[in-house]
Formats: sequence, C-alpha cells, structure tokens
Amino acid sequence: MIREINAAELAAWLADSSRPQPYLLDVREDWEVALCRIPGSQQIAMHLIPLRHNELPDDAPIVTICHHGVRSFQVGLFLQNAGFEQVLSLRGGVEAWANDVDPSMAHY
Repeated sequence: MIREINAAELAAWLADSSRPQPYLLDVREDWEVALCRIPGSQQIAMHLIPLRHNELPDDAPIVTICHHGVRSFQVGLFLQNAGFEQVLSLRGGVEAWANDVDPSMAHY
C-alpha cells in the first residue's frame, strides 16, 4: 500500500532544510497545472508516467500530486510496482494544499 502525506505535513517537510527534499511530481493535465500548482513541482501527466517514469530520481523521495489525491495515489502504486521505494501521495491533492496551506491558490 502506498503511504500518504497530508498538506500540512508536506508544507512542514518542504520548510525543513535539514531534511532531504522530496521530488514533487504533479500528475495532472497541462490545463490543470496552468490554473494552480505547488511551487517546485514538476509535471508529468498521469497518462505519460508509464512512458516517462525513467526520468524520475530513484535516490529521492517522490511525492505524487493531483487535484484530489486519487490519480496521485494510483501513480504512486504504479511507481512502487516499478521499483521506486520512497513514494508518497499527497492526500487531498492541490485542493487540500489550497485549503490548508496556501489560501491564495486557485480552486477549480
């Protein structure tokens, strides 16, 4: 089973320079990322992950991100099955981030 992280936990992690920083993988579509995104995240749309997962770092924790947490959870499972060991999914996605961390972020 894939581990999940909530928005407040992720924000605290990103703010802690003493911890190795995660690779933020946004699996939403281009039009969604154009509306809002978590700073520092890299986008590879979910449907492209099977073709491009070899571009991801295998020496850093990966946090998968989507709108509400469903697609990111599925991508996390895929990455685990592909051999990535440090994968977490952002529970609630960018919607949770907008509600709990960055109220200035657009909702959609």
